[in-house]
This record gives sequence, C-alpha cells and structure tokens, in this order.
Amino acid sequence: MFDKFVPDKYYKSIYDINYKSLKETGIKCLVFGVTNTLVPEGIKRPTKEVKDLFEDLKELGFKLIILSNNTKKTVEPFKDELCVDSSYLSFKPFKHKYKKIIKLYEFKDNEIACIGSSLLFDIKGANKMKLTSILVNPISADEYVVTKLNRKLENIIVDKLTSKDLFKRGRYYE
Repeated sequence: MFDKFVPDKYYKSIYDINYKSLKETGIKCLVFGVTNTLVPEGIKRPTKEVKDLFEDLKELGFKLIILSNNTKKTVEPFKDELCVDSSYLSFKPFKHKYKKIIKLYEFKDNEIACIGSSLLFDIKGANKMKLTSILVNPISADEYVVTKLNRKLENIIVDKLTSKDLFKRGRYYE
C-alpha cells in the first residue's frame, strides 16, 4: 500500500541530481514541480540558479515541463522566464495531465522523470503512471497552512516507510 509513495530516486535538491546519468538511462523529459522544488513557497519568479540549471538541462537535450497544482498566475512567470512548457491546476497525483504529456510529446513512460518535493502529489502521481519518480527535499520549512497539513500527513507516511525500511529522510539514493 505504501509503495506508491516510495521514490525511485532521492536527492537533497534539484542541484544534486545526476542528470547525465538520467540521460544515459534514456530519460528525455524532466517534469518539475514548482513550489518548494524550484523555489520556496511564495517566491513568484525563478532564481538565477534555477535559470542556469534549466539552460544546462536544455543543452543536455532534455524536454523540460513544469507541472503544478498552482494557478496560472503562479506558474506563468516560470513558464515564460524559463522558456518551458507548463501545466497549471494539474491536480497531481491524478493521472490526467501526465497522460496528456505522454500523448502530446509522444514520450514513453520510461522516458520521463518527475521531480518534486511532495510524496503525496509528485511521487505518488509519477508512480501511478510508472514514470521515474525523483524526490528532493523541500527548499523551505516556511509553507502555507494547507501545505503544512499535507506535510503532517507525509510525515506519517514517512514513519511507516521508515519502519518498513523502504525510505528514510536524509538517506539519499540513485
């Protein structure tokens, strides 16, 4: 039951991911969450570091997509400034937007990696679709009330996963 929350890979941040290794394993598309994955909650534009990373990833040949449960107003500045495709109000972890990406861009499920900071939304959604799921730590503990409630539920799930030795925060792996 809890295996749907276990990420395929786990890194400290988006800057620690071995993107060259992902490329070598056949990953062609990287799907990123925004909030607390790319920037802390409440930040309205990508940082220089995020912009530089995305440019490097484009040079490696990745298709980059932002998939967010946030509103258009929140996602658009990232889409525009990073020059990537995006989907807002995606209702992760439901499958609809993931299926749309696969169909629209003609990717196979083993060619897509989803990167996010939420077990409940990012990892569960990617795992439901059998995409490569990559968890990163949230950038900031300063989150909105609803997100804090979700994190409490995540902590219960992490405790269960840790007791079964399926996942442990801070034990990073590829």
